[in-house]
Amino acid sequence: MDIQRPDLKRKRFIRFSIIAAAAVAVLGTAVIMIASLDPAAPRIDRAAVWTGMAEHGEFVREVRGPGNLVPREIRWIPAASPGRVERIMVRAGASVDDDTILAVLSNPDLEGEAEEAEWAIATAQAQLDSLIAELDRQLLEGQAGVMSLEADLESAQLQADAEAELASRGIVSSIQAAQSSLRAAQLERRLDFERRRLERLESVTQSRLESERALVDQARRQWQRLQRQVDTLAVRAGMSGVVQEVSIQEGQQLSAGVNVARIVRPDELMAELRIAETRAREVMLGQIVRVDTRSGVIDGTVIRIDPAVRDGAVVVDVELNGALPPGARPDLSVDGLIELERIEHALHLARPAHGQPESSTRLFRVDPDGYARQVPVTLGRASVNRIEIREGLQPGDEVILSDTSRFDQHDRIRLTD
Repeated sequence: MDIQRPDLKRKRFIRFSIIAAAAVAVLGTAVIMIASLDPAAPRIDRAAVWTGMAEHGEFVREVRGPGNLVPREIRWIPAASPGRVERIMVRAGASVDDDTILAVLSNPDLEGEAEEAEWAIATAQAQLDSLIAELDRQLLEGQAGVMSLEADLESAQLQADAEAELASRGIVSSIQAAQSSLRAAQLERRLDFERRRLERLESVTQSRLESERALVDQARRQWQRLQRQVDTLAVRAGMSGVVQEVSIQEGQQLSAGVNVARIVRPDELMAELRIAETRAREVMLGQIVRVDTRSGVIDGTVIRIDPAVRDGAVVVDVELNGALPPGARPDLSVDGLIELERIEHALHLARPAHGQPESSTRLFRVDPDGYARQVPVTLGRASVNRIEIREGLQPGDEVILSDTSRFDQHDRIRLTD
């Protein structure tokens, strides 16, 4: 028969309560201890991040801009006279000099006008020759008349003097002597008149000759003008260089002034850089530039800044100093670095993945214990690849520069080898 023992049941309940209380206490203590611990730092392979060292010293601020090499002298050669393109003599890439014919045009109307102008010269010259002959004849006649009157006057004067002597001796009558003297006086007046008429004739002759010669010269200038236009039907380069573009086709009808070809000097190049409009305000004339042509680097100087903004960029012209590197040619893609300023003493760092100039950010500083801890950093002026550090770092501090945005919620990360 079973005997009930209520005291044993009570002891088991007390033992269970004690064990449960102890377990709860231990669990609570463990939770408190775990909660008080710092969260475990995430691990990242050191080789997977890019780091940089803060340095103190000279800080060169630069701005980068892509661009092209362009000729310093570009000349479009126009057609001076209208005409039809009969033949194109050169193609793009050909070397030319001043007298090289680029294209040959034809213009029958212009050639006909030049021929008519040549005949007009011959006609005007014939008229001039005829006038010269006629005026020479008139002058000779006038001179002959004067010479005849001079002879008559001399003879009459001699007769008047002789008869005056004879009249004083009573040999001839005084009336006859007076008549001879009168005739000599009349001849003298006629001679004076003829001399003045001859002078006037010479003056008129000269004026008529000058007028006729002017007509001949006018006809000659007209022919020369037309002939020059005919000559320009053979379009010449007019300069030494390389043909960069031919903009016409055979059979095309051209008007005067239409561009035929573009010629450049390949040995006289400059760089044309495109600088972002946000950085262009710091670019100034005379600043030093390093132009990378992929086959060499050449120094240059800013000589012009375009006042207009095109497609978010400002065009800056750079004069190249010294010999061009091998392979330099028009339209070659280049990369330019414009030196904005040199700061002798500054703390600077390679530009991190995040962080704008003149702003504050947080960077992971690598400490000797293998951890990288976030520190606040104030950034200053920026260059192409480096940026000024105003506050938050010391010379020699190593920081993570690559993108660490996924660790922003962590104060530190563990770098592993």
